[in-house]
Amino acid sequence: MSESTEDQRLVSPMDWNESETHTDQNPEQTLRPSFLGEYIGQKKVKENLSLFMEAARKRGDSLDHVLLAGPPGLGKTTLANIIAHEMGAQIHTVTGPNVEKKGDLAAILTNLQPNDVLFIDEIHRLQKTIEEVLYGAMEDYKLDLIIGQGPAARTLRIDLPKFTLVGATTRTGLLSSPLRDRFGVQLRLDFYPVEELQKIVDRSAQLLQVEIDPSGANEIAKRSRGTPRIANRLLKRVRDYAQVRGSNIQGQAKVDRATAQAALKLFEVDDRGLDPMDRKFLSALIQKFDGGPTGIETLSSALGEERDTLEDVYEPYLIQEGFLQRTPRGRVATRLAYEHLGEIVPDSV
Repeated sequence: MSESTEDQRLVSPMDWNESETHTDQNPEQTLRPSFLGEYIGQKKVKENLSLFMEAARKRGDSLDHVLLAGPPGLGKTTLANIIAHEMGAQIHTVTGPNVEKKGDLAAILTNLQPNDVLFIDEIHRLQKTIEEVLYGAMEDYKLDLIIGQGPAARTLRIDLPKFTLVGATTRTGLLSSPLRDRFGVQLRLDFYPVEELQKIVDRSAQLLQVEIDPSGANEIAKRSRGTPRIANRLLKRVRDYAQVRGSNIQGQAKVDRATAQAALKLFEVDDRGLDPMDRKFLSALIQKFDGGPTGIETLSSALGEERDTLEDVYEPYLIQEGFLQRTPRGRVATRLAYEHLGEIVPDSV
């Protein structure tokens, strides 16, 4: 699937670079919490992180390196910014694919100040040769560079200040063991239950000055695929619908359950959070391949989508919700998938 196609999905967990990803003073741009106490959900992650940060502050030391893993849109970037904010440190942000040369990473590392936070998003996409530069930097706070070529080449070792590397990944299995083992703190973020997503919708509605009742917030939360980023995006689109077609007071959107249902029906997000592309995935599996088992490469060809897109974007939520199974022989549609699409359930399922 092309990036533009994925960007058009209202329920895509990928970052659209919408306003909620920034942190200036506009209410549209302050949906990210700044403190751990404001961060909703992920109780165990917060508890552990709070303990580690408090211990580091008491020692007057930098926080150990942190690896944040989990599907897109669950708050890894937000947590990285919270870590920097609560540790009183400056954060430097880069994405793995954008670090193309060793010199790029060396420039970033040598510009760090003591206790700074270096956040590498999609760290699993770092090139192997660049990843190796991090080993000494993380473990010994040393940067080893080779200057020159051939017989005249020499090694230069540069001392680095103590810093905290925060890495975010959606695919922990793609991280090499040497890199993964150098993270002293490894935390896994999981999909959010509806109750926590409803609290996130309520909080965001207040910041966006959207009048919303509990039933409207609950309806949005149920269709947000366990993902705060999607919940905030759906809230904004439901707000737009309410301002134009729903009831409003002096131009202020008012969202109740009926308004949210009507808006999300228009946007083709069903009551389980599936959009047309999810239903296309399940329909292809059921109608073209008798429900499976079917190999991922075969599905990729049938749908005209890249394998990585199917595995990273489609499948996690479909598996989480019980619509899809991964087996050694391939993908299999479950009874729930048949029933949700209104298909006849075969006796073998």
